[in-house]
Amino acid sequence: MSENFPLISVLMPAYNSEKYIAEAIQSILNQTYQNFEFHIINDGSSDGTAGVIDSFNDPRIVKSHEPKNRGLVATRNALIGRARGKYIAYLDNDDIAFPDRLEKQLAFLEADKADLCSGAYQTFNMETGKRRNSKERYTDSDIKALISVYCPLCNPAVMGRTEIFKKFPYKSGNDHAEDYSLWQEIALAGYRLANLKDQLITYRIHPKQISRLQSANATVIFDRCRGNYVQGLGIDAALCPRKMPFVERVMLGSRFLFELNQKIKKISFLANYQIYSRFQYRGNGVWTPLTRLERLLFCAIATVIGKY
Repeated sequence: MSENFPLISVLMPAYNSEKYIAEAIQSILNQTYQNFEFHIINDGSSDGTAGVIDSFNDPRIVKSHEPKNRGLVATRNALIGRARGKYIAYLDNDDIAFPDRLEKQLAFLEADKADLCSGAYQTFNMETGKRRNSKERYTDSDIKALISVYCPLCNPAVMGRTEIFKKFPYKSGNDHAEDYSLWQEIALAGYRLANLKDQLITYRIHPKQISRLQSANATVIFDRCRGNYVQGLGIDAALCPRKMPFVERVMLGSRFLFELNQKIKKISFLANYQIYSRFQYRGNGVWTPLTRLERLLFCAIATVIGKY
């Protein structure tokens, strides 16, 4: 593509992140792949975020400062509206992209292996200093199956075709779970999803993180979105994975798993194992070996069903 139309549009919403945003911005500017535009919207920050953003003079950065906070959904949609590239890549204002992140995702998408991809990542707990590697499922089938219980795509590591994001804007009312509901909508529309096995970003965990501050609100929205997704697959929402007593989960949990594997083919055994665990209680004491055997049995049967 020409210089006027870079291949990738990197999008970063910013709010009260003066402590971390400089490192986030620099991690994009240091990418091994350089044909990108970089849109940043400062969403009415009350700290020094605006000054940090303005300290960068790279011509690829397109800055915007909103006088009032509009919220994450409105800001993400505004960023999408400004994107001119073939692909959109996200990075949040407190995370750090690995230097070859854009290069690896671009190669994957240009090879037509998926329409949208995220990848493995490293978490960095700012309170404890501990770093952990994520554990992902990588295939389209596994990701679409796991969306029934949690969000298997790391939002700030996502990159996908711009046309998809323009077709499916973030929806108000899903704040704090806006990415989860979006992946559900895109999955139900039939687009191909994937996770790269390579680590793409460092994901910070810190006390002022929006996802932690709004965890109670997010839980309510997540539960509603799960029900909508399961119904969208053609499965009774009453079967949504949740902790159940033994007899109930043998009847309903197994039914959900079998129906899911008929709707989505080639779900791996490990993905089925993760899903069925959501029906079981933790800390079963002496019953633990039996609950594991129960899980192994139903997941093995469901995985076989999904192959045909």
